Amino acid sequence: MSLTSGKVYLVGAGPGDAGLITVKGLQCIKKADVVVYDRLANPRLLQSMKPGAEKVYVGKLPDRHTMKQEDINQLLVDLALEGKTVTRLKGGDPTIFGRVSEEAELLWKNGIRYEIVPGITSAISVPAYAGIPVTHRDMSSSLSIITGHESPDKLDRMIQWDKLANATGTLIFMMGVAKIGYISEQLITHGRLANTPVALVRWGTRAEQETLTGTLADIEDKVKAADFQPPAVIVVGDVVLQREKLMWAEYMPLFGKRILVTRARSQASGLANRIEELGGEPYEFPVIDMVHPTEQNEILNIESSFAKLEEYDWIFFTSVNGVEFFFRHLQEQRRDVRSLYRAKVVAVGPATAEALMSHGVIPEQLPEVFQAEGMVEMLGERLKAGQKVLLPRGDKGRKWLPEKLVEMGLEVTDTVTYHTVITGEDDSELLRMFDEGGIHAITFTSSSTVTNLLAIMKRMGIQDPVKKLEGIATFCIGEITAITAKEAGLTVGMVAEEATIESLAQSLCRWNAIQN
Repeated sequence: MSLTSGKVYLVGAGPGDAGLITVKGLQCIKKADVVVYDRLANPRLLQSMKPGAEKVYVGKLPDRHTMKQEDINQLLVDLALEGKTVTRLKGGDPTIFGRVSEEAELLWKNGIRYEIVPGITSAISVPAYAGIPVTHRDMSSSLSIITGHESPDKLDRMIQWDKLANATGTLIFMMGVAKIGYISEQLITHGRLANTPVALVRWGTRAEQETLTGTLADIEDKVKAADFQPPAVIVVGDVVLQREKLMWAEYMPLFGKRILVTRARSQASGLANRIEELGGEPYEFPVIDMVHPTEQNEILNIESSFAKLEEYDWIFFTSVNGVEFFFRHLQEQRRDVRSLYRAKVVAVGPATAEALMSHGVIPEQLPEVFQAEGMVEMLGERLKAGQKVLLPRGDKGRKWLPEKLVEMGLEVTDTVTYHTVITGEDDSELLRMFDEGGIHAITFTSSSTVTNLLAIMKRMGIQDPVKKLEGIATFCIGEITAITAKEAGLTVGMVAEEATIESLAQSLCRWNAIQN
C-alpha cells in the first residue's frame, strides 16, 4: 500500500486548560496546515497555529451534531490526500471515548500516515482540579472509567452492573449527567452503599468549572435542583471526601474568570501567564501589531536621526516597543551602542527601564513614573532650553510630550521608529464566547487596543460592539487608556493603580474578590 504525502496527527488536547496539552501535542498544532477541532478543545490552543493554517470546526453540541463522525473521518482522509499536514484536536485523551479508532482505521485503509498523540484524560485531571484524587492509599487503590453517555438499555448491554458496582474503589463516569439517576440506581441495586460519596465536576479545568457533591441516594435530586448541565465527569467513591481538604482551584484569586487579553502577540504572553498563575483563564486576542516603517521618507528620517546620536543631550523612551525598535534600527544601521555615550537616557515606567537594561543601557534614576507628564515634572530644571532631544516612538504616540518639550525651548527630533497596526485575524470562537457570556473581563493596555478591538468586532459583523461588550468588566492599564475607552462608550470598571502588568493583574484580583 503506497503512502500519501499528507499526514494526520490524532492529538489529545487535554481536559480544557490550555496549559495541560502535551509538548508533542502543541508541536503538532504549530506545524499543521489544517487543525480540525471540536468544542472540548480550548480555543486558545488554536492561537499557536502557524500563519495561514486553516481551522475546521467539527464540534458536537448536546442537541445537534455539526458534522457526523463518518464525515469527520472522511474529512481527515480528504485533507491528507491533498498533501496537507492535519492535526485532529480532540478533548482529553483520544483513546478514551474519543472514537480515535474509527478515524485511524479509515486513515489506515487509505494508506495515510498518522500518529496518535495521547492527551491528559479528563477522567483524572478534572477531579484533580476539584481537589479529588482518583486513588488514595487508605480509600481506593483501583478505579474504573465508564461511559455514561449511552441510553439505559445500551448501558445495560455494555456494563455488567453486578460486577462493576464494587469492582474498584473509584468509579469514573464520563458524560453521564443526564443518566445520573439511572447510574445511581443501578449501583445501589447491585451493592454499592447508598451513602457512597459522589461528585460531578462540570467543565473541569476551565473558567466555567463547577462542582456538585452528594451521595448515590441524593445526587439526582441535587442535579435537578441545581439544573446542573453537561459536560461533566462523575466521581463515585470515598475519594470524593478528600475534596474538603484538597480543593485548591477555587481558592485561586482569578478562579472562574476568562479574561480577554488584547495586547500585541509579542507582548501578550506576560499578562496571559500572570492571569494563569492567579487561576484565571486568559484568552489571547491580539488587536495590534508593531511593524517596521516602510515609507521612504520615514526610513530616511530614521537614518538621519540615528546619524546624530552623539549630538543628543537626552533620549526619551516612552514604551518597551520604542526601546526594542530603537535597537533594531541601531543594529540595522550597524551603529554601536557607544554612540549614546553623551545622552542622558530616560524611561517612562519600570517596564521600559527594564527593556533598556536588557540592552545594557542604564536609564536615569527617577522615581517610577508611568506617564510623560510625570517624567517632565521629575526632570524639572534639568531640562534646559537649547538641549537636543531624540524621541524614538510609534506613529500613534501622544503629541503632548514633543509639544511640551518644544514649548520649554528644547530642540526635539520626533522619530517614528515603528507603526502600530490593526491585526488581520478574525476569531469566530471569540464571537461565540461573547454570545454565550464566556468572556468575563477585558484588559486594555493602550488606547490602540481599545479602538482596534471595536474596529475588529465591526469587521467581524457586530454592528454595535459597545453594546455587545455591555456587562463585561473592562480594565485599563492607565488613565490615558481609560479616557479612550470612555470616549468610545465603554464603561471602565477599574484602572490599574500603576501602569504595569502586575498592577493590572492585581486590579483583576480585587474585582474578582468583590464579585465573590
